[in-house]
Amino acid sequence: MPIRSAPLMIILLAACASAPPREMAGDDRLVVLVSVDGLAASYLEDPKAHMPTLRRMMREGAWSQGLVGSFPSVTWPNHTTLVTGVEPARHGVLGNSYWDRAQGKIVPLIPDPLFDKDEIVKVPTLYDAAHKAGLKTAAVIWPASRNAKTLDWTMPDIKPLDLFLKYSTPEWMKELREEGLWVDMQEAWCNKPGGGVQRDWLYARAAAQVIRKHRPNLVLLHLVELDHVQHADGPHTPNAYWATSYADDRIRDLVDAVEASGRLGRTTFLVTSDHGFVSYSKQILPNVLLRKAGFLGLEGDKVVPGRAIAVAQGGGCFVYVLDRERRAEALDRLKEAFRGVEGVSAVIEEKDFAALGIATPAQDPRAPDLALSAADGYSFSDSAKGDAVLVPVSPAKGSHGCLPAEPKMHGTFVAWGAGIRAAGRMPVFRSVDVAPTAARLVGLRLENVEGKPREEILR
Repeated sequence: MPIRSAPLMIILLAACASAPPREMAGDDRLVVLVSVDGLAASYLEDPKAHMPTLRRMMREGAWSQGLVGSFPSVTWPNHTTLVTGVEPARHGVLGNSYWDRAQGKIVPLIPDPLFDKDEIVKVPTLYDAAHKAGLKTAAVIWPASRNAKTLDWTMPDIKPLDLFLKYSTPEWMKELREEGLWVDMQEAWCNKPGGGVQRDWLYARAAAQVIRKHRPNLVLLHLVELDHVQHADGPHTPNAYWATSYADDRIRDLVDAVEASGRLGRTTFLVTSDHGFVSYSKQILPNVLLRKAGFLGLEGDKVVPGRAIAVAQGGGCFVYVLDRERRAEALDRLKEAFRGVEGVSAVIEEKDFAALGIATPAQDPRAPDLALSAADGYSFSDSAKGDAVLVPVSPAKGSHGCLPAEPKMHGTFVAWGAGIRAAGRMPVFRSVDVAPTAARLVGLRLENVEGKPREEILR
């Protein structure tokens, strides 16, 4: 890294003040926040993982032994935690999907098919704060950002091409097409097995283009292929190691773009992930248990809600009690029943929700009455078919969603560049700390957050 100038050091020191005024932010500062979906902290020191760009950042900057995210440890709530500094109970993105009590059906949040950002994210985001301060913002495939008014350049994480183009920045899409970036292949590549390779190629180059041409102050990028590969094959498999190397190449693309823009000495990279991964060979079917106990029905392949229903979140699961008059009785029966199921490592009651950042039904009607976490080697399914509550899976696959404090669920946090000390290896951080730290690096302060700027890694 080049030696930083005295004026820049003054800006960075001022940014560490408790309430920095807007003018201290510095219009030419840049923070690039990259989320490599599913990049577990365990890869960082794994010699089989070829990640020269990330390893350089680790040597010259700071990195944590792990990043503890939100429950369930799935993509949509955890990406929202990364950019808000608060847990799902406050930011409102509770899972990848939820049970709508009024409509009587599962509502998907992934990949932003129904709702704009302002409809589901209940608190200000990092990019909201940056935009309000007059800084320029960009986001590429960032979950729960559809139609965000505070993103100057945006490409949302949506599969259908008509919606993808509708909510992307039109002039930017035109520029990307003219530069040979195939934005109109979004849906085709989403539907193609292995299409995450082309998608990450497109997304990284789109982020690089906006850095070179438009000089934003905050760029958010979500890379997807490593998650896809690990779901199919499990973590720490040959294909997973290849995907970590491919993701590292995409991070290198961004470093090259920043260097080409002449801003390397004023840019900070924060490389994170939303969760880790486990391998599983058994699947738990909580809705089969509910059906056999008389809590729901089944017509063909369709689940017929009754007194309760379960909504799987990978290695986590939400259980909704629909019979409100007999809720206490139902909860007592369900807690006892699920504690006897092989592979259920935790039955999480409402009294424990606050400690995990889970909303209660009284706080949010989309919230569950009970939550489950799977043990290593297990994952949940929504299916209610058959008589087996536990079914084998062969070959083994990969999952996430269980309690984020589990070491295999720890995500990645690496910080490198302007304003970052060569602090090396740090203890485990929390994902709520990422947004306050990023805000400090562009000279801002996020109010009313649950995380804190990690001062020990800042210059």
